[in-house]
Amino acid sequence: MTMKVHKVSSQSQHEQRNATKHHGKNKWRKKIHSMDSTLIKTSAGTAKLGQQIAKKEKPKLKRLKKSYTKPIPKNSCAEEKNVKATSVTFAHVHTNGGTELDDSSISVDSQEWSEYAKSLQNGMEGSTSPTTDQMEEGGLQFHAHFDHTHNHAVLVMKQGQVLCFRGRCLLTCLYGHVEVLGFTIEEGQQPYPLFSPPSHCPLTITALGNNSPSGKNQKEGQLEAKAIVRKYISSEPSKMLMNEVDSDSCVVLLEPLDTPLTRFLTSFSELSEIFGLNSKELKSQAAVYSPALSAVGVTALSGACAQGLVMSHSYKEAVSSLLSAWAGEFDRCPIILVCGGKSAGKSTFNRYLINSLLNHTVSVEYLECDLGQTEFTPPGCLSLNTVTEPLLGPPFTHLRDPEHMVYYGQADCQADIDRYLESLKSLCRHISGESPVIINTMGWIRGYGFQILVDLIRLFSVTHVVQLSYGIAPQCQLLTPEFLRTAHGWQTHPPTTPSLTEEPASHSSIRSHVFLSVQSEFESAGTSGEMQYQRSNEQRDLALLSYISKLQSPEPGPIRPLHCFIPYQVPHSAVAIGVTHCEVAPNNIFYAANASIVGLCCLSEKVMGRGGPVVLSQTPVCQCVGLGVLRGVDMGRGLYFLVTPVAPSVLKHVNCLLLGEITLPKILLTKQHGIEGDLPYVTMDYSFEVQGAGKLHIYKGMTRPSFINN
Repeated sequence: MTMKVHKVSSQSQHEQRNATKHHGKNKWRKKIHSMDSTLIKTSAGTAKLGQQIAKKEKPKLKRLKKSYTKPIPKNSCAEEKNVKATSVTFAHVHTNGGTELDDSSISVDSQEWSEYAKSLQNGMEGSTSPTTDQMEEGGLQFHAHFDHTHNHAVLVMKQGQVLCFRGRCLLTCLYGHVEVLGFTIEEGQQPYPLFSPPSHCPLTITALGNNSPSGKNQKEGQLEAKAIVRKYISSEPSKMLMNEVDSDSCVVLLEPLDTPLTRFLTSFSELSEIFGLNSKELKSQAAVYSPALSAVGVTALSGACAQGLVMSHSYKEAVSSLLSAWAGEFDRCPIILVCGGKSAGKSTFNRYLINSLLNHTVSVEYLECDLGQTEFTPPGCLSLNTVTEPLLGPPFTHLRDPEHMVYYGQADCQADIDRYLESLKSLCRHISGESPVIINTMGWIRGYGFQILVDLIRLFSVTHVVQLSYGIAPQCQLLTPEFLRTAHGWQTHPPTTPSLTEEPASHSSIRSHVFLSVQSEFESAGTSGEMQYQRSNEQRDLALLSYISKLQSPEPGPIRPLHCFIPYQVPHSAVAIGVTHCEVAPNNIFYAANASIVGLCCLSEKVMGRGGPVVLSQTPVCQCVGLGVLRGVDMGRGLYFLVTPVAPSVLKHVNCLLLGEITLPKILLTKQHGIEGDLPYVTMDYSFEVQGAGKLHIYKGMTRPSFINN
């Protein structure tokens, strides 16, 4: 496709030659000659140039450090948990750490431990300030010990016990196996970050015991587990903790989690409790007093609030069926499309499914088709991601650089459905077919949104369709194979019936799919979140803040506002600029783009301007390598000033800036740190009396004049 451009002249040819001579061949340059590596940071997953333009090689990363692999239990996901988190209270502690006193095991220090148990019953610690907590859950006990020297907590859990919590921490399994959101963490693996904010269902740590094929008996396993506990506690471990350890125990190390993301988010007063309790949990007093867990940023929950992820019977059956399909019971690599209405639980289902698949495979490919609630990128982006690490938190906690991405620029696709589908087709060409593929869809399932779902199933040759619903009344037609034979999509149509003289179509051209219906039974299914941080616009702002937090230094220190970062200087003639969501006059495009988010894209053709900025006449479908903030425009020198966390090695290939409807979070402008006087980009000298100066109200229930029949 040939790109049409309009050129707006703003300087003479003599001035342009001087600017070109000054900038040289590199159009992306800093204001200073020496680049401070701590100012612009890129995550470890930043794709190199070859990965941005060409197809990336299949990842060879292995999670497990052990040499054995686990078979897939076909019915493991369909079985109910034996122990449910019903209540968490402090139990009476005996000398052997159990709930029943054994006279044969009474030690000489029984009187001391009895006094400590009485202090725990009163909800307070003794004068000696012990660091071991004992809690009882469903009649079972587990202990947590905080080590002040190394600033970490050692948690011992019996097989089948569950810890439901809020907060954030870094988890390492020292002995046994534990499960978090469908992902099994074993001893010998790297630490994993856990995020359990009040915007989503709380995470649960479930002890699975120790079933490694090591050939050790129970006594040897118990001695090994106790040796591990002693290794990670600097002082002498308490008898309560050591008596709890046996061969079937799980020993977990919990450490505080401090990252540029957590420091950046909590620096805003409105987000200071982003990893705390929600209003329901505070009202019901669900938090359990545990100094050892609180010291590492974890708050245990009890009662009705300690449910974690609620999975229905159909939910478990669907996951089990999809795991079996990847195990080899299906003739080709599964391509799984997950659909359903808004707030039906699609994103949570996808995360649980990805984590479950990562127990048995190295990577999972994830095609993002939801523009508003994205999983790995800021909103307004369509992307193809290769997932190799588990997702143990909400989307804003695990943003990463995708292998391929297209910047659409809006939170929905109603304005240009054809460009939306063409963008997805361009991403579909990069699917390797060697890993299971999960396709996330929008919550728009009526009207044209339903037709888009029909198109996606046909265009991507989907093998499994998981349709989530809630309540009694169905939200839309079931996308069964029988229905797809007669359904019309936005671009596709049902296969025609062959006449008597024509040969019937081959089996490959009319591929069917497996339909899985999942009934969501969690509380408030189908209703938009009413608590803080749960609304869709808040989730989009959190994703944008998470992306901008990559600019912060990885070392602890003061938070730097956006205007303090050294911007890149880009000549107007070196990059094309365009608007994706509306028509803007070329002379006014700089006013619209200033202090806005732009997509950093790579056009296939070279951009050559002569004396001024290059303005696109139509929106291209091209590769996007990230987002940036256009913090200023210098018309005199013909320069853009851009701030972005994208690596300079990738930026030198960017030749297009796309302005969309995605805007900077208001909190980023109104709550800037270290500013005295007037805030940059914020003005109070504004009159709402002027016609058109107020907020634009959108009435979705009204019919447009063009659709009214005369």
